[in-house]
Amino acid sequence: MITKLNGKSAVIALGGNAITQPGVEDTIANQFANTRQSLDGIVDLAKAGYKLAISHGNGPQVGNAILRVELARGKAPILPLGICVADTGGGMGYMIEQSLQNRLRQEGLDRRVVTIISQVIVDRNDPQIVHPTKYIGQFYTEQEAHRFAKERNWIMKPDANRGWRRVVPSPQPLSVVESETIKTLVEQGTIVVTVGGGGAPVYIDDNGNYEGLDAVIDKDLASAVLGRDINSEFLIILTSVEKVAINFGTPDEQYLDTISISQARKYYDEGHFPPGSMGPKIRAAMQFIQDGGKEVIITSIENAGRTLDPEVGTRIRPD
Repeated sequence: MITKLNGKSAVIALGGNAITQPGVEDTIANQFANTRQSLDGIVDLAKAGYKLAISHGNGPQVGNAILRVELARGKAPILPLGICVADTGGGMGYMIEQSLQNRLRQEGLDRRVVTIISQVIVDRNDPQIVHPTKYIGQFYTEQEAHRFAKERNWIMKPDANRGWRRVVPSPQPLSVVESETIKTLVEQGTIVVTVGGGGAPVYIDDNGNYEGLDAVIDKDLASAVLGRDINSEFLIILTSVEKVAINFGTPDEQYLDTISISQARKYYDEGHFPPGSMGPKIRAAMQFIQDGGKEVIITSIENAGRTLDPEVGTRIRPD
């Protein structure tokens, strides 16, 4: 069945639990199974004729990639973090692309799917590059941390009471290098899987060339930039909760239905959305709306198939 496009476009940001779920062994077979289960909302939007781009997280996967690099140290060439981000973007894109192709075929929908490994431009002078804060990889003892800091030039910090971990920069994304190509494909109705794991970070050197960087970019912030670059109307952020809440985990907890960007900024400034959880999603939502987006929907992967229902999720709109 040839699907008629309805003129509306959306970027769908799949959370990490779309592919890797807590308490489930992180095998490729399980990742494929989880991926297939996360496609309902995407398929419904494809049926409705939306023009779509899909992004995804890669936290557990890039952590495993770095672990493999460490286990192979001295036996195989060391892969830098930027390459690991691109590698996982390709591998996970393959899983999402193939799973979605099969599902669309089963549904009788004539929509093409393609994965594009993306480079995301950052400022080489971003403060995060000098003072990194993003934890990645395994936990180490304090003795190991000091040794790795000396031997490998890693920046190591204690992570709560669980041990020491490597920290890397997580700079602000500025633009997606491949955005014009992505935009062209999306406008033609191709579903594009891209900015996986936030995309591979690059900066522009003094000669105007792209140069890779050992850093990671927040997937939701990169998705907002992608949405701006391809003129998407909607940003749909799929995560582990049905709706966003203020006073989360307290007796005064309150779920939010529809709020303006001003209300979102007020709640953010009041500290309702911590940096390690809902904070980046709200920042991404505010950035997307500020850059001209029409609406951001934040909801659970389980509710993804109901995102066309105006009662589902938390919706952030312009003032």
